[in-house]
Amino acid sequence: MKIIKLFFGIFTFVVLTSCAQNTALLGPAYSLVSTGNVYQAGLTYTSDQAVTKITGKSTGENVKQLITSKKKDNEFEKLVKERIKKTRKKLKLSN
Repeated sequence: MKIIKLFFGIFTFVVLTSCAQNTALLGPAYSLVSTGNVYQAGLTYTSDQAVTKITGKSTGENVKQLITSKKKDNEFEKLVKERIKKTRKKLKLSN
């Protein structure tokens, strides 16, 4: 029983060490095991590789970029703040 736990621990450590090459195969491998459909697993792996080759980023990086909010246009923001300061100065308002 201890040997099984040790083996499972070592296996889990090796698989989950954030190595991109190993984790790229986890999705298609899970599809293959859960559905038994070789074509679906192959399509998943191939499309992931195509996205990576075309964009230069992994699928996870593309999703992260879509989810995170984009920075505001700094030039426009600076222009608006400058106009507000000038207007307040003309109206003799503080801040």
